[in-house]
Amino acid sequence: MRVLVVDDDRDIAAAVQRALLAEGFTVELAHDGADGLFKARNNSYDVIVLDIMLPGLNGYAVCREVRAAQVWTPILMLSAKDGEYDEADGLDLGADDYLTKPFSVVVLIARLRALVRRGAPARLVVRHVGDLSLDPAAHRCFRRDAEIRLTPREFAVLEFLMAQPDAVVTKAEILAGVWDENFDGDPNIVEVYVHYLRRKIDDPYGTAMIQTVRGFGYRLSGTGG
Repeated sequence: MRVLVVDDDRDIAAAVQRALLAEGFTVELAHDGADGLFKARNNSYDVIVLDIMLPGLNGYAVCREVRAAQVWTPILMLSAKDGEYDEADGLDLGADDYLTKPFSVVVLIARLRALVRRGAPARLVVRHVGDLSLDPAAHRCFRRDAEIRLTPREFAVLEFLMAQPDAVVTKAEILAGVWDENFDGDPNIVEVYVHYLRRKIDDPYGTAMIQTVRGFGYRLSGTGG
């Protein structure tokens, strides 16, 4: 089993390498995002261990670019961060698993074996509504062939709307589908993100694909409004 470990902490990377070698893995190391991205794009691995906090390109950017390059090798992200949104952001960008530091090498190896058994993820279907397209696997969005940069949360809200084109979805449904059904924050957060999306996918093009249906919720229409 061939593994790429991308971590700028050389002591941790070396310790992981020793543990994996002892289990019969073949291990390559990279200590910054650019080198990790180059190796991930140009070499074949069974799984990639990717730290988030890297010099140059961080792990999120590496993960996004790896998926944009149509590389579907399973990715396990490592981070000293332990917030749920950090984990969600990594998974939204195409990572397959997430482990926080400090971690048990035994658990890491078990996770890697599980990812390899599962294999490379199936490529998700690109969604199209009117002249708007969304590629969930590559985490890319286009309108009229122009790429639109979205944050992970903006991307998730738009993906939820595009899964039900021309249907009215409520704020409660968006909260449950994008945040969590147990979300206890301000439900107006949905309005905030819809506003962000309109500034990016509607305002520059003069047509309103995201429509407000007063008293009900929102509708994404391919014909605009």
